[in-house]
Parts: sequence; C-alpha cells; structure tokens
Amino acid sequence: MSLVGRDIVCVGTADWDADLPTNQHHLMSRLARANNVLFVESLGLRQPQVSSRDLGRVYKRLRRGIAPPRAVDGLHVLSPLVIPLHRYGAVRALNARLLPWLVRRAARHVGMGPSPLLWSYNPQAEVLADALRPSTVIYHCVDDIAAQKGVDAASFRAAEARFAGSADMIFTTSEPLAVRMRELSDHVAAMPNVADTGLFSLALDPGPVDPEMDKLPGPRIVFIGAVVATKLDVDLLVKLARARPGWSFALVGPVGAGDPSTDVSALGGEPNVHLLGARPHDALPQILRGADAALIPYALNDLTASIFPMKVYEYLAAGLPVVATPLPSLRGVDSIVTAADAETTAARLEELIETDGPEPRRERSRLAAGHSWDVRIDEMTAALDSVA
Repeated sequence: MSLVGRDIVCVGTADWDADLPTNQHHLMSRLARANNVLFVESLGLRQPQVSSRDLGRVYKRLRRGIAPPRAVDGLHVLSPLVIPLHRYGAVRALNARLLPWLVRRAARHVGMGPSPLLWSYNPQAEVLADALRPSTVIYHCVDDIAAQKGVDAASFRAAEARFAGSADMIFTTSEPLAVRMRELSDHVAAMPNVADTGLFSLALDPGPVDPEMDKLPGPRIVFIGAVVATKLDVDLLVKLARARPGWSFALVGPVGAGDPSTDVSALGGEPNVHLLGARPHDALPQILRGADAALIPYALNDLTASIFPMKVYEYLAAGLPVVATPLPSLRGVDSIVTAADAETTAARLEELIETDGPEPRRERSRLAAGHSWDVRIDEMTAALDSVA
C-alpha cells in the first residue's frame, strides 16, 4: 500500500504544539510531505487536574474547539471540542455524536475525498468509522495508556479491544505491546520508536554547546524528556547524585508534562542535579554535544513495562554512551548498557566514560542511522502491503 498521495485522518493523543514532540508528531509531519494529513488533537484521555498546565489546555481547547482546522507545519490540525470525562456513559455518548461531525466537517474543509485512511493513536477513534468510512484503519499503539495516571482504564481497555479488533493493521512501539495486541488481532507489527538521526548526529560535529549545559562541571550526565514521577525513578536519581557528587546530572525537559502533580523537590535538593527545562527539538544536539554520557532512569512499573523510549536512538545518533534501567523493551538493543540500582549505574557510567572517544561515538551514530523515520515509513509501507 502506497503512503503517497493519500488522504490521512490521524487521531492523536497529544496536541500538535505539545512541549515534547512524540512518535505521532514526527511521523505525521513526514507523511504530510506526500499526503493530505488532518491531525486531530488529543481527545483528553485523562481527567483534567486543577493545575496551570491543564487549565491552560482547557482554555485553549474551548477557544479552538469549533473552529475549522488550521494549517501548521505542512498539515492541518483540528482541535475538537470534546469532554474529557470518558468514564461517564452520557459523556461518551455526547462525544460520539460531536466528534464525527467535527472531523467530517474538517475533512471536507481540507479537500479530502471519500474514505480516507484512518490512522489513530487513540482507540476512541472508533466513533469515526461510520462518519469517515475509512479505506484502511491503522491503530498505532505507542504506550499502555490505560496504565497512565488519571486515565479511566476500564473504558479505555474496552474501546481498545473493539478498535484493535476491527483495525486492518496495528503498529506497536515495543514487543511487549505487540504481545498484548496479538491477543486482539492477527495483523500486528512491532515498530520500536526511532529518531531524527540526521539531526541528532549533528552533535558529533564541532559547534556550540547549550550555554546552561556548558557551564556545568564535568563529567555531565544528561537525560532528555518529560520529568514526571510516573516514569522517572526519582529515588534512583537522588542516590546516583549522592554517589557521584562531583558529577553533573542535567535533566532537560518540561516538569510534569502529562502528570501535573509530579513532585521534583527531592531532585531540587541535590546540588549536582540541574533541571534545565525544555528546549526546542532542533536545539537538542547542542545539549548532547556537551554531554559525557546519557541516562534513561525510568522506574519499573506497569506503564514503563511496555515503553520503548524515543530517546534511545536520539542518544545513540549523537554518539553518546547510554545507561538505562532494565526496561523489557531494551533487551538486545545494541549499545545500551542496563543497570538496576544507583551503585551499578554509577559504575557502568564510569566505565563507559573512561573508554569513550571519537571512534566509539561515530560507531554508535553509524548503527543508529538505520533507525530513522524515513526507514521506519518504508517498513510500515511494507507491512501494510502484506495485509492489503
């Protein structure tokens, strides 16, 4: 099946202007180069909390909720007015009427013909089947969303079982997710997260280092991503910082994205832990250029049991040595060293830094080059051909 010249309606799990670009942002922005893409922003998987971040999103959605789609980054973005209280049957029934009308109207507005391809990261897109009459339905399962804090797991699992069972193809971002999806469908392909390898390999070239990173004493250990307690092992980070007080640990990303109740006070109390905040995606090579090693310090829980972090190939494309907690999805991934506790993590980092150099960095980047978004799209096209 060709992924060129198609009308594609994508239902995401995030807003297009989210703090951190994810699989859906990278993939749809690339598909939009050769296709007419309508991106439907998050339907509000978790109930909003009383926080400045969530209240800001609610206000923005109310302002945009009935407006036509807007042109952004080569595609069209719809901010549908839906009520994020999916645990209530009456609310689900109301959304099931409102969402198809808004999406069908938006598809006509951007010049889509009948029967577009429906590519959804959210199984609640099942309500669009009658409205769009899609030619092909793809469920892109990137996380065990039902395990996320604040999500109504029962209603989500029920919708997922229905949607996955009716999809023509299911892509997952890890083998643990694929195992679960194969209980619902015979057409499942594990496609782990990849990276903009060309961008991140720029970290190997001479150039500027992010000013905040540059002023930290070395060695510098970096983490890039959302700083949230549901994913990060905060206790591990604290113990690691205390075990190596002469090292700098730089955490680069928004605090509380997806979990506004995140408490990072324990990290803030360590003098060698530095919360540098978010950076634009294209500025991340300047962060990694100044790092001695990278860290994936995820907690081991129901949510992370099926996660394949996007930062894996971003770090490796930048040439950095990487130590991660033993996530199931990372078994067998070349150049990733795992450690389960602070003492072992510190020892592995020390070994990697001592043996690192220009040649090992170039080799890691060379291996990562085969895990780009362009390669992944070719692999997805082949998988779709097999079930066409």
